[in-house]
Amino acid sequence: MKIVIAPDSFKESMTALEAAQSIEKGFKEYIGENLTSEIIPMADGGEGTTRSMADALNGTIYTKTVTGPDGSKVEASYAILHDTNTAVMEMAEASGIGLTVKEKRNPLKATTYGTGELIKAALDQGVEKIILGIGGSATNDGGAGMVQALGGKLLDGNNNDLEAGGEALSQLRKIDLSGLDKRLKHTNIVTACDVNNPLTGPNGASAVYGPQKGADDRMVKILDDALHHYAEVIKSELEMDVENLPGAGAAGGLGAGLTAFLNASLEPGIDIVLKEANFYERVKGADLIITGEGKIDHQTVFGKTPVGVAKASAESTSAPVIALCGQLGEGYEAVFSHGITAAFSIMPGPESVETAMANGKEYISKLARNIAAVRFPNL
Repeated sequence: MKIVIAPDSFKESMTALEAAQSIEKGFKEYIGENLTSEIIPMADGGEGTTRSMADALNGTIYTKTVTGPDGSKVEASYAILHDTNTAVMEMAEASGIGLTVKEKRNPLKATTYGTGELIKAALDQGVEKIILGIGGSATNDGGAGMVQALGGKLLDGNNNDLEAGGEALSQLRKIDLSGLDKRLKHTNIVTACDVNNPLTGPNGASAVYGPQKGADDRMVKILDDALHHYAEVIKSELEMDVENLPGAGAAGGLGAGLTAFLNASLEPGIDIVLKEANFYERVKGADLIITGEGKIDHQTVFGKTPVGVAKASAESTSAPVIALCGQLGEGYEAVFSHGITAAFSIMPGPESVETAMANGKEYISKLARNIAAVRFPNL
């Protein structure tokens, strides 16, 4: 009897590994020691990806003091997967919106400098590959701060370094990458990017994501114009057109900066995690796949973990895929057209959010036991 247990984290309740272990516990209560379980903590490139990949691939978590989006110092975590000499990190750890106070957010000045410092910390450990999740940013600087932290120079008309933030990009006149960290040339950088927004325009970084970072209509125009100018200089100096590149607008234009300056690839986060965790091989021969995350609704079909796991499973096995969650939201039935056989909430009844999160491990374990009894009734 083989089951593959591959959930994402349940935010503020369980890490992906804790959820998987609790599911395994429930199955063992019914099946006993005849159970063969393959635990693969998952993520989709967003929050929790570093921890999930470290847990799935025996990585080590490190912490580095870096520059936050508002210039203050913050503690940012990243992981080293020693077997593959790969670093995993999330830009939100260094430059995320969660590091800012809502009333003080200023996307005109917010910087990705700390993300560059985090990349440098990984380079200092001799990694050959960096996987970087770029969701949840507080910034709109096109990755300018990042490249400055890594030794690149962005200069104004007086040959002075640009100040921090997206507004300053309108003053860019010259790009000098002669001092860029030489180790980057020998480092494969893969960016977990789940949006297709271009850098500028009505669907660009500033217009779509600027307001949630504190930008009013006036700021959105300033930032969009600045990113347009930034793209023009990149095109002129580096002979690379990033303005309409799908994903360039991710994380306030960080997608564009990573592509232009670090030659990074942009890939769906769930695809990266599935590949790195060797999921396609590990799921072979499974009798059942269990996945899940905190909430399943109509948005789950757009690159989220449960559907990603279901699609990947279908390439290697015909076993059913069951998704567990804390809440079944509006339109969750959409997942049934994307490879998921059934979806269940782990909640036993109405209760406060605080109580539900505190008891998540117990609830998911009990539900797993009941699923085991239905799936394998003759044991």
